[in-house]
Amino acid sequence: MKKCNIIIYDEINCKLEGLDASIRRKLVNKFSYELPGARFTPAVKLGRWNGMVSFFQISARTYINLLDEILPIVIDEGYDVVLDDRRKYTNFEFKKVDENTYSHISWPEGHQLAGEPVIMRPHQVDAINNYLENPQSLQEISTSAGKTIITTALSKAAEQYGRSIIIVPNRNLVNQTYEDYVNVGLDTGVFYGKDKDYTKTHTICTWQSLNSLYKKTKKGEAPIDIGEFLDGVVCVIVDEAHTCKGQVLKDLLGGTFSHIPLRWGLTGTIPKEEFEFRALQVSIGQLIGKVTAKELQDKGILSNCHIHIKQLQDQRTFSNYQSELKYLLSDPARLNQMAGMIKEITKTGNTLVLVDRVSAGKELTSILQSSALEKHAQDNIVFVSGATKSEKRKEEYDKVREADDMILVATYGVAAVGINLPRLFNIVLIEPGKSFIKVIQSIGRGLRTAKDKDFVDIYDITSSCKFAKRHLTARKRFYRESQYPHKVEKITW
Repeated sequence: MKKCNIIIYDEINCKLEGLDASIRRKLVNKFSYELPGARFTPAVKLGRWNGMVSFFQISARTYINLLDEILPIVIDEGYDVVLDDRRKYTNFEFKKVDENTYSHISWPEGHQLAGEPVIMRPHQVDAINNYLENPQSLQEISTSAGKTIITTALSKAAEQYGRSIIIVPNRNLVNQTYEDYVNVGLDTGVFYGKDKDYTKTHTICTWQSLNSLYKKTKKGEAPIDIGEFLDGVVCVIVDEAHTCKGQVLKDLLGGTFSHIPLRWGLTGTIPKEEFEFRALQVSIGQLIGKVTAKELQDKGILSNCHIHIKQLQDQRTFSNYQSELKYLLSDPARLNQMAGMIKEITKTGNTLVLVDRVSAGKELTSILQSSALEKHAQDNIVFVSGATKSEKRKEEYDKVREADDMILVATYGVAAVGINLPRLFNIVLIEPGKSFIKVIQSIGRGLRTAKDKDFVDIYDITSSCKFAKRHLTARKRFYRESQYPHKVEKITW
């Protein structure tokens, strides 16, 4: 019988030695995926790249989290498998949590339950215990399900063995997560921008700050080596895991971080593209649980919603998507039409308007402000983008806690993920495209409940133009899958 020796190098990477070239090619093909749009890149056009990404190399290097699928194929080919595990083991033993684990702590000021004891909900308790039983795993947990309390419990459980790193997608979430960690009494620092406190037991950082540190370390320009940063780290928690790009996952979680034994990922939206899901799977772990927004809506934990699709009837044709989108987001008459719709929508309460381009956001804000008669109303119409300083963003977000007529215009990149604004009564999506993650995450901004809110209206403002119609077809499929009620209204203007 032929022998296959599986060498496990660390928590992520392994190699299968002894396989014939034919089976190696078979496995390369099985775990290869064409990247969307790759065929249009110069590298593919010039024949330097086939446009594919593979999670099994012809050298037979691959990932531990794919072995469940690889081994049956290898064994069926007549190989006897021998394991050579070179990892250093720690026997992790965790005590299960229950709803009262944090009941000695009160919710902080600004929370809708401020002053009351922190009692965890059943879905949070189940998710935490599911992670503790699976040291490397991924769970799909709906936006607004209270993921931060889950990460604090995981960090608390891990600290008996060493430090933890919590990776979030943006600066807003760094500050928000930091406040929650401090509130439950965890020794916490942040690592992003000018704030670089990595001496605490728990460090909250962004992908961007870690990637920058990684690159500067390689160049010898880092003020601290990334190895020093990771000293004593036994746990990495990835919040909003779907926001991380594949190459960063490969370089960090699959490379520099590959020795870290505890790795837990949380995401409100599992990517539809299989190659994106594979990147999460090999870098973090298997998908072991799911808590949907519909489940939490049925239990009254999240706000119910209705999606009003407003399809403006545009009598224009374009040869490509970019030229069509430019018209949809810059035509003065069309922007005025949308501003009028937004003004009417806002009569029912605070409204978040999401746009794809900064120029469109600024112009819409200007039109809305100019139509507001009172100074107070003008001040409550604001625009935030990536260029808006985090302190200013927080100031504008905080207004939503008390105001009833706020219009917050923002780019998808800034506000579609992670912001915590329970008192949003309307979400307006302007040409959100066909990205499942972008659309579902955007809707999630409005699903949090508040003392005076258990319902949110979602407005999908789109066009009858060729590409917009195609994208709307994809979005309607997403809405059906998520069981969000929706209705199309065609608007002649």
